[in-house]
Amino acid sequence: MAGTDVLTWEEFGEEHLPELTRLAEACLAVDGGLPLFASTPLVRARLLQTRTLGAWHDGGLVAAVGVGLGGQTATSTGLVLPDWRARGLGGRLLSWAEEQAGDADLLVTTESWSPGADALFAARGFERTFAEWVQRHDLGALPEVARPVDVTAEPVTLGPELFETYRASFADRPGFASPTAEEWLGELGEDDEYRVDLSLIARAPDGVAVGFVNVIDNWVDQVGVVPGWRG
Repeated sequence: MAGTDVLTWEEFGEEHLPELTRLAEACLAVDGGLPLFASTPLVRARLLQTRTLGAWHDGGLVAAVGVGLGGQTATSTGLVLPDWRARGLGGRLLSWAEEQAGDADLLVTTESWSPGADALFAARGFERTFAEWVQRHDLGALPEVARPVDVTAEPVTLGPELFETYRASFADRPGFASPTAEEWLGELGEDDEYRVDLSLIARAPDGVAVGFVNVIDNWVDQVGVVPGWRG
């Protein structure tokens, strides 16, 4: 087992997306989590931030962290290849991220979970503020659910109405980031796997949008209902 003294530490960039994707895939295979994390858009968003640091061994990336700066809160995501864990790499990545954040609060995000990472965050004084579950369902045995009377669904159109429906549906969620319409719609439009043909918007009898679902590849990425139509 090689020690960490054989690693080369240096920043990474857009040209390293294939290596970052392989690292994300390896972590997801062991830890579980959001499969979309291994997609190019999400790898780029989480790891190719303002400042980056990667650990390399024999030409392969074994650990990586990105830190986003510029807002009131700094953001960071880090990954360690499963075979290289329990050697202090996660702690080094987190310490580096804290140094880059400076006086700003640091928000750490992860699309997977491991007991070691959870213990590290707790030991450093981090508290979990938001969590999501990844759920799956056999499409060959769908439950029969009655649609609300007079509610209709139609394909979405990338535009202000879809964004406002999303905002109204998610605004009361803990930790809601409140992106601008340009940011949110732009991210969807740039995702090559966004399924406009499967994504839908729900309308009340008067035609007002009351809910939506966005599908990326074969995953329900976001589904929301405005407060007045829940339950």
